[in-house]
Amino acid sequence: MPEPFHGFRGASSGPSRGTRLLPYKGVFARSIVTAQPGFRILPRVETDRALVALFDGLPASNISDNMNRMAGTAGLQPYHRPGVPLRGVALTVHVRAGDNLMIHHALQLVRAGDVLVVDGEGCIDRALIGEIMKNVAKMRGAAGAVIDGAIRDVASFREDDFPCYARAVCHRGPYKDGPGEINVPVSVGGMLVHPGDIMIGDDDGVLAIRPGEARAVAEATRKKAAAEAATLASIAKRQYDDSWIEKALKAKGL
Repeated sequence: MPEPFHGFRGASSGPSRGTRLLPYKGVFARSIVTAQPGFRILPRVETDRALVALFDGLPASNISDNMNRMAGTAGLQPYHRPGVPLRGVALTVHVRAGDNLMIHHALQLVRAGDVLVVDGEGCIDRALIGEIMKNVAKMRGAAGAVIDGAIRDVASFREDDFPCYARAVCHRGPYKDGPGEINVPVSVGGMLVHPGDIMIGDDDGVLAIRPGEARAVAEATRKKAAAEAATLASIAKRQYDDSWIEKALKAKGL
C-alpha cells in the first residue's frame, strides 16, 4: 500500500484547518488549501528496488536505443564527477520557477535509493539546490538528483560522487514560498517522469524507465551491448562489416 502523507513537520496527526483529505488509490493524500492554492503531496509510489540492479553496467545510450530512441532528457548536463552512474527510484517534485520550498520538504521524505527529480519549469534564473541541500540529500541516502532548473556551488558538485543533472548554473538563490507538489508526474528536460520510475544516468545523460517495462528493456539492452561489443572487436581485427550501408541506400533508391 502506498505510504500515507504524514504532513509537514510539526503538523498534527489529524486534519487541520486549511487542509482537506483527498482519496488517491485507496488511501488519502493531504491537499493543502490556502489563500495561495497549489500545494499537494500524494502518497509514495512503491517500486521493487531490485529492478534498479537490472541496469547495472548498461550505458544510457544503449538503454535509450532500446526505448525507440525517444526516451531521456534533452538539455540537462551532469555536474558530478565523471564516470559516476546514477541508479535509483524517482521521488518527484514540481515547483514554481525559482522556488525550492517543496524541494526542502521532499528532502524530509527521501528514502535510501531515491532520486530527487525536480520539475523546476526549466527556469535558470535562480538555483534550486546548492551544496547544503546536496549534502542533506546524501546524508539521508538519496541516490542522486535530476533538476530541470539551475544549481549553484557547482565546484562542490564537480568534486563529488553524488550524481546530479541540471540545466544550468546560477549564483542567485531561490525563493521559499511555494507552491509545489510531491509524488506527481513531472516533466524534466522534455521527459515525462512518474513517481517510482527507475532513473538511470551516466556521462551521456539521464532517462526514466517505467517499472513494468524494466525487465524487457534491460534484456534488450544487454543484447544490444553484446552486439556493439562484437562490432568493436571486429573493428580491432580490421574485419568490420559495413554492408548494411549499401542495403540502406538501395532501399532509398540509390
